Amino acid sequence: MHTPFRFPAPACGWRVPALLATLFVAGCASAPPVQPEAPAPSKVVADPTPADAAPMVDEAGRSQQFARWVAGFRTGARAAGIDEATLHLAFDSVRLVPRAIASDRAQPEFTRTVWDYLDGALSAQRVARGREKLLQLRPVVDTMAVRYGVPAEVLIAIWGMESNYGSFVGDIPTIDALATLGFEGRREAWARGQLLAALKILQRRDIDRAQMVGSWAGAMGQTQFLPSNFLAYAVDADGDGRRDIWGSLPDVMASTANFLARSGWQAGQPWGLEVRLPPGFNHARADLELRQPTTQWAAEGVQSMDGAPLPALEGASILLPASARGPAFLVGTNFRTILRYNNSTSYALAVGLLAQQLAGGPAVQTPWPRDLAPLSRSELLALQTALSARGFDSGAPDGTMGPATQRGVRHYQRSLGLPADGYPTEELLQRLQEQGAAAH
Repeated sequence: MHTPFRFPAPACGWRVPALLATLFVAGCASAPPVQPEAPAPSKVVADPTPADAAPMVDEAGRSQQFARWVAGFRTGARAAGIDEATLHLAFDSVRLVPRAIASDRAQPEFTRTVWDYLDGALSAQRVARGREKLLQLRPVVDTMAVRYGVPAEVLIAIWGMESNYGSFVGDIPTIDALATLGFEGRREAWARGQLLAALKILQRRDIDRAQMVGSWAGAMGQTQFLPSNFLAYAVDADGDGRRDIWGSLPDVMASTANFLARSGWQAGQPWGLEVRLPPGFNHARADLELRQPTTQWAAEGVQSMDGAPLPALEGASILLPASARGPAFLVGTNFRTILRYNNSTSYALAVGLLAQQLAGGPAVQTPWPRDLAPLSRSELLALQTALSARGFDSGAPDGTMGPATQRGVRHYQRSLGLPADGYPTEELLQRLQEQGAAAH
């Protein structure tokens, strides 16, 4: 559960802050590294490099370096309690996966808007297929819904987002992917921790190595668990003695529900809903960190789209994923729980809205501001630089949208008398550049 910008089945390994993750998706918690030593290297087979992978400067030399890294890790894993049979199974024919390195290093220049993401995530085909799957699997998912307090529609929605209802769980051996990322070194401590967790799964015989496949960043199974999350939350619901999130739908649904339940899901509460904001609303208050009871939001004039009373939520926030011109949502604890599954507001919105439609509810009613083009990384870098030059601190310029940049944008918007929604636009960048040119 877990890529930079995951669509349609966001399931890789890196995640960014939830704030303004309408532009970005992806992060994972680091696990303690295994301290390596160095016996004889394992047999290593180089994976054929696909056309989109980073070129290998010296493929033979890289394979030898990889073999030495694996040998060192293997010694550390043995010291951590992994038995010889599991080490042989995992590493005797481990492969370097160049496309995992290429994907990890990729920083796309252009990002997708939240509405573009949701157009794919909530396509008519996906909604229709989800309804079919919900009918087919009612006995299984209803059982898990009762046991864990998570609605069946939410479980089906996550399943649909992560693997298109089980139709694609990834095709890269998890051991190979994590060993490659550990060797690459950008997030070696994290990859080592996940690789050790994967070895523990093999040692417990939950799954065979050949069937332990997933994304380039190590997320596995039909709802894309990282190995550490598998160890913590996976459930043997069919009673066969194995936790199989690849082939057993009871295990898939129970494991997903268990993750959500233990991550703070509140039974009986909605994830949120689309709302209508009152005239003169202070858009700077649309912040996931600002939480108050829905009774307070109602007192301030926030209304549901159909005029019904707002649901009773204690820590509710207003979310504006596409500027003050787009839809507004009131979200609560369960929305934040979905963010723990995948720390992206686009993803959490997609899960909530898909579940809502599977249950017979409406799609988003307010039009998206489709004329707003997203800023590219280089344009966002220019915006951050210009904001700081004008005295609106946006943190260190890095071409990535985060809380500091949002605060800087809001302060600049207030100086212009604009709605302070913190949303970066081409118009704001142009104004900043014109003001900078005039100042010189």
